[in-house]
Amino acid sequence: VSRGAQSLLYRLSLTMKPQVVFVLGGPGAGKGTQCSKIVENYSYTHLSAGDLLRAERAREGSEFGQLIDNYIKEGRIVPVEITINLLRKAMEETMKKDDKKFRFLIDGFPRNEDNLTGWNTVMVDKADVKFVLFFDCSNEVCIDRCLERGKSSGRTDDNRESLEKRIQTYLQSTRPIIELYEKHGKVRTVDASRSVDKSVAQVLENHETVQNS
Repeated sequence: VSRGAQSLLYRLSLTMKPQVVFVLGGPGAGKGTQCSKIVENYSYTHLSAGDLLRAERAREGSEFGQLIDNYIKEGRIVPVEITINLLRKAMEETMKKDDKKFRFLIDGFPRNEDNLTGWNTVMVDKADVKFVLFFDCSNEVCIDRCLERGKSSGRTDDNRESLEKRIQTYLQSTRPIIELYEKHGKVRTVDASRSVDKSVAQVLENHETVQNS
């Protein structure tokens, strides 16, 4: 009986859709830091679109490495097909290793209308998007944080020239996506201009929303 039950649970896990929370905000809003805190306290896996792209760029033999590098340096958004493929692969690998890990915080995606259209085309039947967790922060604070981070991060895009381009890309391309989800009542906003601890406290105070939505 137990073997039969285990077999049934395994088959169910294969058909279970990932539960996704999109995490959006400007560069330096603290998305990665806050996601790490949520992961520590709740059963979510953090996937950073930017980290996945940087890892792919650095991977020996990657057919997309140079293309990704050029886009990142110019502060532009990498073609959606590449990003979605990396995200889907990461979710599948996570769920394959542990069938209890089906909740995901996807950080830094979708960043524009093309991203969202691509996601809806490829992933609409493969994942359930619960809501957008929006880290709201002024441009000035975001830039200051990134410049400070750039002193030790080694990231090629943590410099003023790249940052100004990234802020403009965010305002022109990503904010409209957040506003679109807001119209559908699917945005949870966190004041990310405060200290990390205070912002995390606000996220954790609202954790029931994350868990139950």
